[in-house]
This record gives sequence, C-alpha cells and structure tokens, in this order.
Amino acid sequence: MQSAKHREPVSSATANHISPQEIAQMTPDDVAQLAQRLEQDAYPSAFEGLQDWHLLRAVAFQRSELVEPYMHLLDLEAFDES
Repeated sequence: MQSAKHREPVSSATANHISPQEIAQMTPDDVAQLAQRLEQDAYPSAFEGLQDWHLLRAVAFQRSELVEPYMHLLDLEAFDES
C-alpha cells in the first residue's frame, strides 16, 4: 500500500491478493468505503461483491475494531456444534 497521504482506497480487485501488512495499514476510512460498497450492492457481478465481502471478513479477523460498526454485513453467527 502507499503512504497514508497518497493511499488509494482498497478496491475489490485487490481483495484476493491483500496481505496481512496491507490489512494492518487500512484506516477506518478504507473500511467505511468498503462497507459502503457492500451496503450499496451495486456491483457489476456477484463475484466483485463476494471479493469485497471476503476482504471485510479478513479485516474483521485481523482488525476487528475497524469492522465492529459493519458486522451486520458479514452475517457471522456463532455455530453450536453440539
């Protein structure tokens, strides 16, 4: 990723190749833009929406504090395996 001054927003095209270091550098604004795209659900294909969903999920596992306001987009539920 680029420096904070010149950082481009994380796009859905990079979701498949994002590294833990890139997730560590994501800002609340980056995550808000990602969540906004998911909320609007105006993707040209279902695959692009799925890429953004996987990116938000990856951020949730590594930087949960950034994703807290958007957890409803992930629809994660605890599973009872008993």
